[in-house]
Amino acid sequence: MTSLHVLATGPLVTVQDRGRLGLAHLGVARGGALDGPAAGLANRLVGNDEDAAVLEVLLGGLELRADAGCWVAVTGAGRPHARAEWLAAGATLQVAAPATGLRSYVAVAGGIAVPAVLGSRSTDTLAWVGPDRVLPGAVLPVGEPAGRPRALDTPRTPTPGPLRVRRGPRADWLSHDAFERLCATSYVVAADSDRIGLRLDGASLPRRREDELPSEGMVLGAVQVPPSGVPIVFLADHPPTGGYPVLAVVEADDLWQCAQLRPGEGVRFTPARSGSSTR
Repeated sequence: MTSLHVLATGPLVTVQDRGRLGLAHLGVARGGALDGPAAGLANRLVGNDEDAAVLEVLLGGLELRADAGCWVAVTGAGRPHARAEWLAAGATLQVAAPATGLRSYVAVAGGIAVPAVLGSRSTDTLAWVGPDRVLPGAVLPVGEPAGRPRALDTPRTPTPGPLRVRRGPRADWLSHDAFERLCATSYVVAADSDRIGLRLDGASLPRRREDELPSEGMVLGAVQVPPSGVPIVFLADHPPTGGYPVLAVVEADDLWQCAQLRPGEGVRFTPARSGSSTR
């Protein structure tokens, strides 16, 4: 079996696939690649199906050595023209820090074949369910290739823009114009953003009710308003429940942008048009 030897890492490298779907009722978060389209593209390029596990690399710094020849692909942050590359036995792959964006995805033909936990190879950075974070010295097993690499695929056209949102189930807990205020306000990505949530700096949204909201289920992309009044967008490793009102929900097709927004960058919201996206 082919293995990848980890020589160096940056701030955070984790194994991710499409996540643990359908287990939220048991208190298990979904997890999975934050930038799903980029991870899917990397898998297609090396001939994997889109369930194969990849490496999610925050701000580069990853260096791998293959002990046998294999096809690899790197997509995501700052990489609009992705393609599969042959990594010869003993050769190294280096993922440099991107000039734009945050997260890169490394796929290898056959997928990262660490043991699955609760049906997924994803690392949940809130509960730390799944594989350990990838550190120097780790040896990652690679599965058997399932298909041929593609010489060409259609990379995602980078079209970042305002995050489209729909009104959430607890909008009535905030001021009558809170949703409109959300969509009219410019926010900035806060430094403590992570795989759990996109935290923002900016104007607060006033509440109409000051009593406590019982804990209830949360969905990916929920825009929750904590006591500070400054919204948080729940991402892949968010807890399955929450106790603050959900003012809005980000469209599924726009969530990849949250994976690539850097601290200090601006964020805008805009009302979603009917039929613009499916979840």
